[in-house]
Amino acid sequence: MANSVNISIEAPIENQIQEITYDGQEMYQAPLSMSENLARMAQKIDFNKTEDEYIGNIKKEGESSSDVKSEDESKDPGYQSSLWPWDSVRNKLRNALTEVCVLADVLSIAKEKRYMVLDPIQPDQVENRLMVQVYGRKKALGAAAAVLLAGVERLRASENMRTSRNMPDFHIDLLRLRQNWRLKKVSNTIIGDLSYRTAGSKFGQTGVFEVTKAPEEAITQALSLNTGPGGQLQGPPPSALRVTVPPELQGVAFISVLCQKEQEDVVSATLNASVVTCPGTLPGEGAELHWQQKLEAAQNVLFCKELFARLAAEAVQLDASIPHMVVGNQIMATPEGPAASKSEHDHVLEHSLHQLLRAVHHQNTHHPFPHPATGPLGPSKRRCLAGPTAADRYELLDMSKDQSLLEQIIQQAQHFFMRRRTEYVLDTIAKEVKDPLIVSHWNALNSPTQSCVKINIMAYGYDAVCRTSLVVHVGEKTLKCICRDGKVRHMSYELQELRDLIYCQIYQHQMVAVQAVARCMGWQLLASSSHLGSGPVEPLANASSCLLASPTGDRMISIRCEPSIGINVSIAQSPKKDFFASELVQEKKWENLGGAFKEIKLEKMEGKNFLNKMELLMACLSSPS
Repeated sequence: MANSVNISIEAPIENQIQEITYDGQEMYQAPLSMSENLARMAQKIDFNKTEDEYIGNIKKEGESSSDVKSEDESKDPGYQSSLWPWDSVRNKLRNALTEVCVLADVLSIAKEKRYMVLDPIQPDQVENRLMVQVYGRKKALGAAAAVLLAGVERLRASENMRTSRNMPDFHIDLLRLRQNWRLKKVSNTIIGDLSYRTAGSKFGQTGVFEVTKAPEEAITQALSLNTGPGGQLQGPPPSALRVTVPPELQGVAFISVLCQKEQEDVVSATLNASVVTCPGTLPGEGAELHWQQKLEAAQNVLFCKELFARLAAEAVQLDASIPHMVVGNQIMATPEGPAASKSEHDHVLEHSLHQLLRAVHHQNTHHPFPHPATGPLGPSKRRCLAGPTAADRYELLDMSKDQSLLEQIIQQAQHFFMRRRTEYVLDTIAKEVKDPLIVSHWNALNSPTQSCVKINIMAYGYDAVCRTSLVVHVGEKTLKCICRDGKVRHMSYELQELRDLIYCQIYQHQMVAVQAVARCMGWQLLASSSHLGSGPVEPLANASSCLLASPTGDRMISIRCEPSIGINVSIAQSPKKDFFASELVQEKKWENLGGAFKEIKLEKMEGKNFLNKMELLMACLSSPS
């Protein structure tokens, strides 16, 4: 450079903060004087190191930095700075100390003729000055009292001004805000957090908001608008707080779950931003929400964003037969199994999504306690018992598997479809079949992926005589039916299988109920078969029949039940009215075998239902006339 300019470098004027008083004032530490600075620099000298060690360290540092050349050396090659600014001072002081120590040792040996002396060390006596402590405590209490009195005066002045002007209190609103939200003071700013991190959330986006005091002009304008003709406030008073939420958390967000038949849209999230007016807000360019509702809306936006981000990540990672798609703010998943159509929003599945995410938050913060207490924290009780129970590799892999939120909500949607189809089949059969009655009882307490319905088949007025009960467990893609005899039947999601099973149970109930009524009437059961080998082959189940005899034995009733046709009832009478002796059958006793069976038209008989008609028929045939 042609012209060199001298640059003076000075330390910044900022001093360290020594104390922060209770009213928020900062007390700075006074800068060091020249003598204090010299004493501080002298304290950095290490007198324990010898001169050779110190020079060796300096040489090593000089060799490591010999490759770096500065502009000062190029400008003034004749000037060479010392290795250390305090080098000469330290060396002279150390040499003087060494000579004095040697002289003192020589004098002590020549005088006392002793080579080692143990000198006792006297402890320093602390002077207890009671008056000094009293005055110190009095001064400290006076300073604290002055701070409190100054704060009281400021609060009193603020309260008087607020009362005279009928203004809302900022500190009262801040106290209410602090009761429900986490706040902290950073310098002169009040910052809050509305995220779910303390509840176990690991979402990366922060939920920081800022709390400021609303301008007095806006509060005065809001009071003037809310003041009625009589000078009374109409509606809630305006708040003295103003909450500033990040732009990405403003508006209103919600998760919309739609189920379509042609294109299964099981989980689709829609994020919309809108402005909602609320009474008691401050007027301005746009009506703002009250701080409580504004923070709740922002927290809901953050929750929906976390839920949608987790579902979108799971939809991309899952390996499904039909790949899931994430387009914009929609997630389209196609489940396997029954399909149903529901164009409107499903609030139950939306609530299930919220519950699943909150369950994940709960698991992140609530770990099972180890057994024994010295064990590792984190593994479940089942995994802790894997060693003592000698679990194999497949069991360990099964323990490590965990269903994602998307898989769980798809399973709940499939179960929801399966339950609706089961309800439709039972309601349809109950409308079609009037005799007997079909009553369905759904359990009120069910799991999200399994429901239970108890079906009672009974005739009106004969429920105490005979009743057929069966239980149907509705799963995600299958049905399990436990019949009256204890047999378990597994069915798929096809409706026809459940319909055929219900119809078979209905006709079995009719046959069992007829036999129960016959026993009550005194009739005897001669034969019964639930799987007849005679007659045409039934397309649905098997035909069944029973043969009943009157108490006197002169009347018989034959009942044949065919699921595809219905119930046929025939009667026979003995002795035969058309019995004639022949060459083969000459004795008259053979006329008691009974004649041919004659079919009865049940639809023309009186009676409310089938069992009532059979009861009237048995009563008629039992009479001697």
